[in-house]
Amino acid sequence: MADSNHTPINLAPINLAEVEARALGRLSPMARDYYASGATDEVTLRWNREAYERIALRPRTFVDVSARDLSTTVLGRRHVWPVLIAPAAFQRLAHPDGEAAVARAAAAEGVTVTLSTLSSTSIEDVAAAAPGSPRWFQLYVFRDRVLTRGLVERAEAAGYEALVLTVDAPLLGRRERDARNRFTLPDGITAANLTGAVASVSSDGSDSGLFQFFASQIDPALTWADLEWLCSITRLPVIVKGVLRADDAARAIEAGARGVIVSNHGGRQLDGAVASIDALPEVVEAVADRASVLVDGGVRRGTDILKAFALGADAVLLGRPILWGLVDGEPGVRHVLQLLRAEFDLAMALSGCPSRAAVTRDLIV
Repeated sequence: MADSNHTPINLAPINLAEVEARALGRLSPMARDYYASGATDEVTLRWNREAYERIALRPRTFVDVSARDLSTTVLGRRHVWPVLIAPAAFQRLAHPDGEAAVARAAAAEGVTVTLSTLSSTSIEDVAAAAPGSPRWFQLYVFRDRVLTRGLVERAEAAGYEALVLTVDAPLLGRRERDARNRFTLPDGITAANLTGAVASVSSDGSDSGLFQFFASQIDPALTWADLEWLCSITRLPVIVKGVLRADDAARAIEAGARGVIVSNHGGRQLDGAVASIDALPEVVEAVADRASVLVDGGVRRGTDILKAFALGADAVLLGRPILWGLVDGEPGVRHVLQLLRAEFDLAMALSGCPSRAAVTRDLIV
């Protein structure tokens, strides 16, 4: 469609909600439901978004915001703005280039990407797709500790900068959309970091294939001793993902973790769990500047990043919006990141915050 001057109208999405709507209409039903669903009644999935919407801002005036520094520091590395990409499994369900496209987009936009244990592109191939760019590796602890240690060693060898240990999934949450679809990976897509029968995620027809995979492969007996073990076998900093309590955060740091991610797994594990942003303040207080604190779940606007900053987070992680952008490959992921960065920059200016130091707790109600 064109206007009266025959100038093409820009039909590109102008916010993350529009990116999502377009992607949902183009994905297969199984992939759409896998990415979008939460656990059981999806209450926590809704709360993650609603919690941000309840937080009001109190902007400052008469502040020179003509130049703005959006940067933050996480694990000693300066990030040009406070967004990292969260781990998400099986990204080739959204686009044939999958995790490699996300890694290239992240590198182009100066963002750290976190690769899932259950990625559909291998540790090594993702590293080769964006050499030299910062990346983390998300780890599940398998019943087979030799397999677990092997994943850690491969991440180290491929230049990953941190391990993100996910601890909120001893069993997979009951995702009813996946159960109804009998979720299984299509031909040509596997858990690329694994081999043999372990790499296959298929359903026997009685339930979601991923639910069955977790029940047979992931260790439900994880304890604090396992965190200490992991910290002892790697030179990489370990970040614990899935923390919603102050006492768990404090104990994770005492056990050797260098950071925590306040997360309810995008509402995909325990339905009725507190929204991540609501749990953030008590975790920040418990950590008390001893380690990095990040948060994920529900971030959809630049003002959400500002709110997380004000509540003490060092950065946020972005999950589902990256998948929605990935439907359009690397350019789609870059577009998502560019939209959100522009919104965050504007939010900083309009709130009277030229830098991270100016984003203090009194900015929010």
